[in-house]
Amino acid sequence: MKNTTPKLPNSLVEAVRYFADTERCFEFVQSLRWADGVARCPRCDHDQTSFLTTRKIWKCKACKRQFSIKVGTIFEDSPVGFDKWLPAIWLIANSKNGISSYELARSLGVTQKTAWFMNHRIRLAMASGTFQKLSGTVETDETYVGGLGKNMHLADRKRKIHGTGGTDKVAIHGAIERGGPLVATVLDTVSAREIQSSIRDWVESGATLYTDQARTYVGLGTDYNHHSVNHGTGEYVRGDVHTNSIESFWNLYKRAWKGTYTHNAPKHTVRYVDERTFSFNNRGLDDLGRMTAVTSAVAGRRLTYEALKAGN
Repeated sequence: MKNTTPKLPNSLVEAVRYFADTERCFEFVQSLRWADGVARCPRCDHDQTSFLTTRKIWKCKACKRQFSIKVGTIFEDSPVGFDKWLPAIWLIANSKNGISSYELARSLGVTQKTAWFMNHRIRLAMASGTFQKLSGTVETDETYVGGLGKNMHLADRKRKIHGTGGTDKVAIHGAIERGGPLVATVLDTVSAREIQSSIRDWVESGATLYTDQARTYVGLGTDYNHHSVNHGTGEYVRGDVHTNSIESFWNLYKRAWKGTYTHNAPKHTVRYVDERTFSFNNRGLDDLGRMTAVTSAVAGRRLTYEALKAGN
């Protein structure tokens, strides 16, 4: 018998057509959530379950609870169907500069509030889990995002001018392995202790580490082959010593922040950083590969609207 199931999509148009079939959506998400074909209970992690075909739910033989494919994922408690969720993941995973909630709402035919919630849930699935420590040659740097001085009240503008570059802004710290992955996070405080703690968590001891000459990096030479460039004197490159790679990522992030994330609250910055980090680290994949990578990571990342509004 000839196989009539269409091939997996390679473009947005194909994705919209492919995921218009609810049964196909269900099978697609199921195959990614339980790649080994065994549905596990999200409450007790038991693998002995029975599938109720008529209702498309499972019943756990251990705790006797019933669960759907959405339970324990970013989709939980969402009335939006997979025919909109999956194209939304495709759009966000493959957008070079991000996609606003207003644009997503227009594309999916949902309200802006619903699109905003979906956007943040998908960004949560993009967040990196455990990763192998960076090694070889690593660059690290921090940057700040926030309101432009020309848009501030005069008193705030003066405080920014006479203060540090990070006054009233959100600090983001990152590190990149040359030829390898990047990791970034939002900082609570821009202190040597916090920055160096992140570096030691991210980078293997003994690696070559390139930074600028900020005082926050003083002392790293005990654990790393540490070299720095003095941006204060106009020195940005000295042989192989530079931080151009991590600064290129900051430029990419700020392009999305200024062009798309124009009204993001500081408490949500971490998820925007996760989205851009995912996009950067998976730039070698095709559109289907990036969309599949996100959909494979939806389990264990439930986010309620109350928690999102509270900034948790």
